Amino acid sequence: MTVLDEIIAGVVEDLEVRRAARPLDALMAEVAHIPPALDPVPALRAPGLSVIAEVKRSSPSKGALAAIEDPAGLAARYAAGGAAAISVLTEKRRFNGSLADLVAVRQAVRTPLLRKDFVVTEYQLWEGRAAGADLALLIVAALSQRQLEDFLAVADGLGVTCLVEVHTAEETRRARDAGARVVGVNNRDLKTLEVDLSHFQELAELLGGDVVKVAESGILDVEDAARMRSAGADAVLVGEMLVRSGDPRSVVAALGALP
Repeated sequence: MTVLDEIIAGVVEDLEVRRAARPLDALMAEVAHIPPALDPVPALRAPGLSVIAEVKRSSPSKGALAAIEDPAGLAARYAAGGAAAISVLTEKRRFNGSLADLVAVRQAVRTPLLRKDFVVTEYQLWEGRAAGADLALLIVAALSQRQLEDFLAVADGLGVTCLVEVHTAEETRRARDAGARVVGVNNRDLKTLEVDLSHFQELAELLGGDVVKVAESGILDVEDAARMRSAGADAVLVGEMLVRSGDPRSVVAALGALP
């Protein structure tokens, strides 16, 4: 069993508890009464390097990163620094996140929000939208092609943009075949958890110019981000370097200033 398999097993257990307490019909009713989702694509396509800044307390590879007692305050600093979007981890077992974090951040900023979790059911797309998410993460390695296409269609109906994450050339082709508009290349090997920044360039070359290309994982300083930009990244998704910095607003601004 891979690390991804282990994480998803826990996600499914936790999901069943939430679904029992809050049925899909209830979520649909909530979504019908909230403002439309924000479109992140224009900001992600803007000149220069765009930044998806992440509210991230911990990870399977690094353990605890930061306490983040005030996720809304951190998100406000990201927004002030010019983040194109803000990612909020909501998986609790490995990342110590929650939907409450997403709700708090939504109340604090008008920047497009990504619910960062492991989506394996349609329910989670409605759940994220009800909490204020404008984007959803779809990990190709966790989904069949039918699921990927179906979830993209459900998200489109909700006005939600999907960040479709790939790790291999085959997954990259699957993302393109499914019609993904925003594709994130994860530089981390899901089996070993090791990072190789050259991975982004290899897979980005398989994506056409019409796809927003996002570099993920292992970007720990401005030089790493500049390398991703040179390799064709439209945006970088960064968390660790921000939550460990003393001035996340300035770090976001420095990344966003890269040509």
